[in-house]
Amino acid sequence: MPHTVALFAAASEEQGPGNTLRIVLLVSLVGAALLAWFLLRGYRNDDNND
Repeated sequence: MPHTVALFAAASEEQGPGNTLRIVLLVSLVGAALLAWFLLRGYRNDDNND
Protein backbone atom coordinates (compact mmCIF):
# COMPACT_ATOMS: atom_id res chain seq x y z
CA MET A 1 0.00 0.00 0.00
CA PRO A 2 2.80 2.54 0.67
CA HIS A 3 4.00 2.07 -2.91
CA THR A 4 0.56 3.07 -4.21
CA VAL A 5 0.56 6.22 -2.10
CA ALA A 6 4.03 7.13 -3.35
CA LEU A 7 2.91 6.54 -6.95
CA PHE A 8 -0.09 8.84 -6.53
CA ALA A 9 2.06 11.49 -4.84
CA ALA A 10 4.63 11.40 -7.64
CA ALA A 11 1.92 11.57 -10.30
CA SER A 12 0.15 14.51 -8.67
CA GLU A 13 3.35 16.52 -8.20
CA GLU A 14 4.07 16.48 -11.94
CA GLN A 15 0.89 17.95 -13.41
CA GLY A 16 -1.78 18.18 -10.76
CA PRO A 17 -4.52 15.56 -10.55
CA GLY A 18 -4.52 14.77 -14.28
CA ASN A 19 -2.00 11.92 -14.13
CA THR A 20 -3.60 10.49 -10.99
CA LEU A 21 -6.97 10.39 -12.71
CA ARG A 22 -5.40 8.64 -15.70
CA ILE A 23 -3.90 6.01 -13.40
CA VAL A 24 -7.20 5.46 -11.60
CA LEU A 25 -9.07 5.21 -14.91
CA LEU A 26 -6.56 2.75 -16.35
CA VAL A 27 -6.65 0.53 -13.25
CA SER A 28 -10.44 0.55 -13.21
CA LEU A 29 -10.65 -0.38 -16.90
CA VAL A 30 -8.19 -3.24 -16.45
CA GLY A 31 -10.13 -4.41 -13.40
CA ALA A 32 -13.43 -4.29 -15.29
CA ALA A 33 -11.92 -6.28 -18.17
CA LEU A 34 -10.59 -8.93 -15.80
CA LEU A 35 -13.93 -9.15 -13.99
CA ALA A 36 -15.82 -9.54 -17.28
CA TRP A 37 -13.38 -12.22 -18.44
CA PHE A 38 -13.73 -14.10 -15.14
CA LEU A 39 -17.53 -13.98 -15.19
CA LEU A 40 -17.84 -14.92 -18.86
CA ARG A 41 -15.39 -17.77 -18.40
CA GLY A 42 -17.61 -19.15 -15.63
CA TYR A 43 -20.75 -18.95 -17.77
CA ARG A 44 -18.98 -20.67 -20.68
CA ASN A 45 -17.91 -23.56 -18.44
CA ASP A 46 -21.48 -23.96 -17.12
CA ASP A 47 -22.84 -24.27 -20.67
CA ASN A 48 -20.34 -27.02 -21.53
CA ASN A 49 -21.40 -29.15 -18.56
CA ASP A 50 -25.01 -29.61 -19.75
